[in-house]
Amino acid sequence: MKLTCIIVDDESLARKLLEENIGQLPFLELVGVCKNPFEALQLLQETAVDLMFLDIQMPGMLGTQFLQSLREKPMVIFVTAYSNYALESYDLDVIDYLMKPVSLERFTTAALKALEEKQKQVALKANSPTLEVKTPQEDVFYVNVEYALVKIQIKDISHIESMKDYVKIFLTTAKKPVITKMTLKSIEGKLSPQNFMRVHKSFIVNLGKIDSIRSQTIFIGEQHIPVSDVHLEALMQFVNQMK
Repeated sequence: MKLTCIIVDDESLARKLLEENIGQLPFLELVGVCKNPFEALQLLQETAVDLMFLDIQMPGMLGTQFLQSLREKPMVIFVTAYSNYALESYDLDVIDYLMKPVSLERFTTAALKALEEKQKQVALKANSPTLEVKTPQEDVFYVNVEYALVKIQIKDISHIESMKDYVKIFLTTAKKPVITKMTLKSIEGKLSPQNFMRVHKSFIVNLGKIDSIRSQTIFIGEQHIPVSDVHLEALMQFVNQMK
């Protein structure tokens, strides 16, 4: 079994040492190295990560704050030069708390704990009933906007527009859209299919916010959103159900 992992640390030397330690353990697969939590957030939205080696004292946001902000959390091993966050780390249910400089022996012990935890999770999943249990839809998620984490209330989204590697999130509570670097597919996974629909390769709409539909165009307030031929049938099925 392999664990995909990332490094989040603002110090280049610390990142290099962690990369060297990770390279010594065949069950660890490094999939990203980040200089700050904002880079890490982007990577976590695009890549499946089992384990995060996370520094605490970083400019802009503490590692503990970043971990608390995540909706879906990978396993975490804190790697820090400060001992005063140890108690808080236990409240955050992390795998281990390593003090810099970290010896390969101590690093290996922590990594093996993470591997054991992953093996337990896989075993529990394999032995669990096949009945699918759906978790409630989250009310909020966070996006990275100009080196800050911005909270998005899902109920306030009117529609979302794709712009290559970025998306514009239009909110009923704001005059200007929130622009963040992520794909339309990744943000679609955060939204309930009962409330949101892809109506074009570049647009997702909140079905409850639609004011009118005319000539394959959705009108939400002053916004005009095109409906592609591929998605028109699904949209009209929804409309007919609402009659």
